[in-house]
Amino acid sequence: MSVLIVTGTDTGVGKTVVTAAIAALAHTRGASVAVVKPAQTGTRPGRPGDLDEVRRLAGIDDLHEYARYAGALSPAAAARLAELPPPDLAACADRIRSLDRDLVIVEGAGGVLVRYDEDGTTLADLAHSLGAPVLVTTRPGLGTLNHTALTLEVMAGRGVDLAGVVIGAWPRRPGLDDLCNVRDLETIAARPLLGALPERSGHLDGPEFLLAARAGLAPHLGGAFNAASFREDCRARVRTYGDLTP
Repeated sequence: MSVLIVTGTDTGVGKTVVTAAIAALAHTRGASVAVVKPAQTGTRPGRPGDLDEVRRLAGIDDLHEYARYAGALSPAAAARLAELPPPDLAACADRIRSLDRDLVIVEGAGGVLVRYDEDGTTLADLAHSLGAPVLVTTRPGLGTLNHTALTLEVMAGRGVDLAGVVIGAWPRRPGLDDLCNVRDLETIAARPLLGALPERSGHLDGPEFLLAARAGLAPHLGGAFNAASFREDCRARVRTYGDLTP
């Protein structure tokens, strides 16, 4: 069994869409795939959550949610507000280990240091316990370099392996900041990008989403994304901005 943990540099960066894309590609190759959400926040019982989005996009039903809280907060704060027990990530790790699948994808809440309980247990702790690499989903624009660097520095300091970096939503019309950040994101990660999913990929369905997943994820994740070609295209587009010096 292979376990991959998906986190982000912030909330709303596209973790669920990235998770669904990886799951969809693995599923089409015939692999048995499970997707786990240790804690869903910001969603009331009976309402669609992140795993429902994974089901819609990837077409898989092997989905496991271990805790849910209505507050759109960190799992620790949401549990405290609801006066419910917080997620037990040690128990989550045991349940994940018991899943007999080719691939188990674990989608975290928010970033890698979001608190899951009052002791400050985080997704980094879960990754370390499982010995699982972490795929970091990030934004392309201003602010992403600092957020990504901080995330990777924390992971390295805690002995968590980096699976790679994926841009969660690449703009149809990227700005100069988006284009220039690609090279720096690769420098920070010390490796090529593992993908850049087109923006609004989460609004697609079935075959269209699968095409977007293949185009937006690297072969290591089951797709056809070529980091070198993507990087060169970004450089070429930067040159069209002309001389911006004063």
